[in-house]
Amino acid sequence: MKGIDNSVLERARRIRLILLDCDGVMTDGRIILLPDGEETKLFDVKDGHGIKLALRAGIKTAIITGRESFALRARAKDLEIAYLYERAHNKIEPFEEILKSEGMNDVDVCVIGDDVTDIPLLRRAGLSIVVSDCVQEARDYAHYITKNPGGRGAVREAAELILKAQDKWNALISRYTK
Repeated sequence: MKGIDNSVLERARRIRLILLDCDGVMTDGRIILLPDGEETKLFDVKDGHGIKLALRAGIKTAIITGRESFALRARAKDLEIAYLYERAHNKIEPFEEILKSEGMNDVDVCVIGDDVTDIPLLRRAGLSIVVSDCVQEARDYAHYITKNPGGRGAVREAAELILKAQDKWNALISRYTK
């Protein structure tokens, strides 16, 4: 793929699980607090379609986030996310539970993050991706930095990178192009 380092493509070819942070990755990081105390979030439909395409290609998905919200639970259900861990302030524990449950190793996982709380996962992942508007500390651990910011197509960009590296992209989109 043009413009992407070969070592990133090699890592992408091994991915069997995409693990996402929510706020700042699936969203732009802003939170809308409602009068009843609940919070809501805005999600990008192209990011959601990227997740669905990855699922069709046999790649599992997971979310590990430090916050919790009804909006995220509803979105995760809609997207058929296999694992959702909320209020995870130590993200390594659920990460290891997922690996054990799936019979996977670190190299099988792509982690997409944006902040310092994601660094422990970014350090372990086979493919570490950060969104373009991430903090510098997270950027230091990335194999790839998206062109798009969090909540605005970064997840879709990462999914496409993986699917193209695995030569699955053209077959997936052929249903739309024929």
